[in-house]
Parts: sequence; C-alpha cells; structure tokens
Amino acid sequence: MTAISKHPSRSAGGGIGNAGAIDVRDIGSFHIGGRVSTLRGMPGRRRVSTPNGAVHPVDPNGEIVSGQMYVQYVRLARPRSRHPMLLWHGGGMCGTNWETTPDGRPGWQMYFLRAGFDVLVSDAVERGRSGWAPWPEIYEGAPYFRTAKEAWEETFRFGPAGSWHPEPARRRMHPGLRFPAEHMEAFMSQFVPRWSCNDERTQAAYDLLVATQDHRAILLTHSQGGQFGLRAALHAPARVAAVVSLEPSGAPDPLAGDARMLRGVPHLFVWGDHLAQHRFWAESMPRVRRWHEALLDAGVDSTWLDLPSRGIHGNSHALMADDNSDAIAETVLRWLDRRSLRAPEAASR
Repeated sequence: MTAISKHPSRSAGGGIGNAGAIDVRDIGSFHIGGRVSTLRGMPGRRRVSTPNGAVHPVDPNGEIVSGQMYVQYVRLARPRSRHPMLLWHGGGMCGTNWETTPDGRPGWQMYFLRAGFDVLVSDAVERGRSGWAPWPEIYEGAPYFRTAKEAWEETFRFGPAGSWHPEPARRRMHPGLRFPAEHMEAFMSQFVPRWSCNDERTQAAYDLLVATQDHRAILLTHSQGGQFGLRAALHAPARVAAVVSLEPSGAPDPLAGDARMLRGVPHLFVWGDHLAQHRFWAESMPRVRRWHEALLDAGVDSTWLDLPSRGIHGNSHALMADDNSDAIAETVLRWLDRRSLRAPEAASR
C-alpha cells in the first residue's frame, strides 16, 4: 500500500495538480427513483408567499413524489476510465462533503475528475436536493438533527468525551487531529436532517443508479453510505467495478450475504484514528471487519487499510476533509490503478 504523507497536502496529489482547467463534456443533474403517493384527510393551511403578499390557501391533499434521489454528474471530454465514480455520503450529510472541504480546498469530486474519472455525486433520499416528504404520512417518523457535540465527540471523533464547547477557544481536540477544527462551523453548515425509516428507499435508489450506468461503476462511499455501497455490490456484482469504503458504519451480515458473488469486485476499507476511544466506532468496526474477512475467505480481493498502523495518525471520521485528504485520495487512486481501473485503453466509448 502506498505511503501517505504525514504532512498537510494542499495540492491534488499524485502528480495530478490543481491548476488549470479540466476539459468537461457535460454537467447536469437528475433525480432517480421515487414513487407517487396520494395524501388524504389533511387539514388545509394558509400561507403568505412573500412579505406583504396576499394570503394563499393551501390544500396539502393530493399527489406528491417521495423517495427520489438527486444526482449531479460531471462528464469529461476525454476520460481516462470507462468506469464512472459514484460518490455516496454518510448519515446526516449530503453530497457537499465531496465538493469542497470546510476550509476551502478542492474536494474529492475535483480530485477524481482531474484523475480522469466521470464523477457522479448523490444527495441520498431525504437529503439535500433530493427533498423531504411529509411525516408521519409518508416518512414514518420525525427527522433527527445532528448537534455539534454529537459530531465532535462521537461520530467524527474530533475530540474525546466532554471536549465540545460552543466557544471555539474552549474546545479540546485529539492530539494531532488532522481535521481543520477552526472551520467546525463551516462543517456544521453541511449537516442536514435524516430519518431512520428510509433505508429501503435509499438502497432502492442507489441500486437503480448503479443499474443505469453505461459501464460498471466504482462506488466510493463514506460512513452510512458504506452499507448502501456494500449491499449495492451484492445486489448487482456485474455492474460494480470496485467498492471503496471510507469508515463504513455497517456492512452485510456474512451469514445473510453470499460474499462469493463478489469475486472480481475488489474492495478497499479505509480507517482513521481514535476508533477505540469512541463507543459507536468501537462497536461498528468489528462488524465491518467480519464482512471484510468473509470477502477474503470467499476469494475476493479485499484490502483493509488502517492508517495509524502505517504511521499516519490523527485522521478523523471526515477523511475527505482532513488536512491530508488529498494524500488519502492518492492512495485510493493508486489502489484503483493497480487494478487497471484507470487504464487509458479502458476509456473508449
């Protein structure tokens, strides 16, 4: 496995460079999945559409679409790979995670475009531009909203228990933290509501996205998105070229999923620091490890990359936003290159 720089990287890494234009063939977006539902028996409402405007009566009864997923695509004029790269975010987040880091550096969307891949960034069902639906009429429960304390002390592992404080000067971080903590408020702006009842809707939308690509896709996922990516590969192994999972929060049960179906679909799991100090991750990682070991037992090419064991310390759960995010992306890219997923001859259309 390629060594990762122990110092902050501010360039695109891997000799890709971050200056100059990229030659783009097409930029756009679409929604995929979803279904039409009919709302009945709901009381009418009244609203003022604009300050000092007229009162507008609203009848909420009727047909709406729910369960759809927003996808933004950027297609290159001369891609180096025929395999599109699908970037899937984690829980309580949306596709902005991949676009620009909280401290203003280019995100992994641009990194992998410069590396020669067509890139599709999703806002999963219920997140961002995918839109919401009424609850409990369509979504069975109320949404959850992420607090800064939960993000800082548990999910993203920026500091130990009791280390969060609303005043920046009084926050405590893990020693050597790679996340740019002075930009925490910018990161918090990316948090979006999430529901706990939409796994099936989300999986269906992701599976449909994979099925509708012109070529086998590379699934690059983060956190909650990891479970969806691993299952999407199980559901359609012939449509998936590789799965890259950044700290997945879950994985298929080896007793319920047949890992042998994934021979020919390489997997990479990437993990940061301080996992054992946070209960959620101390419980989650062994479950993912069981799936990785099941893949190995089934003869699948599966790589487990533990950054601290390779001398890379301080990475948080926000691997794509840490100050060495480009170096981590470079390691992912070289892993893909060793599996010939970016060979120029593979880009013929």
